[in-house]
Amino acid sequence: MNRRNHSHHTTWCARGHRCNLGEHRSEEIVIDLPGRGRGRAVLVRVRANNGREHAEVRIRVALAPTELAARRQLTGLLGDVRHAVTRAAIAARPRPGQ
Repeated sequence: MNRRNHSHHTTWCARGHRCNLGEHRSEEIVIDLPGRGRGRAVLVRVRANNGREHAEVRIRVALAPTELAARRQLTGLLGDVRHAVTRAAIAARPRPGQ
């Protein structure tokens, strides 16, 4: 992986049309839940043109047919996503002495 020269592809870069506007993007990692259309998560690793790397995550979850149940699902999903983002951000912080 070439961290210094941001214009060169990384070892994980998918190349081709996925790299645009100075970004490098990996192939999509797709997780489908069993059952037709119940849920899917897609993760892509990205290196921005400033050299900063991040993950893009898209989540698709089938919602309940009733409004109240769908709102409950969304509330739970937002809490879970917040927890996952917070946990990932904490893990990325440099530790003293390292």
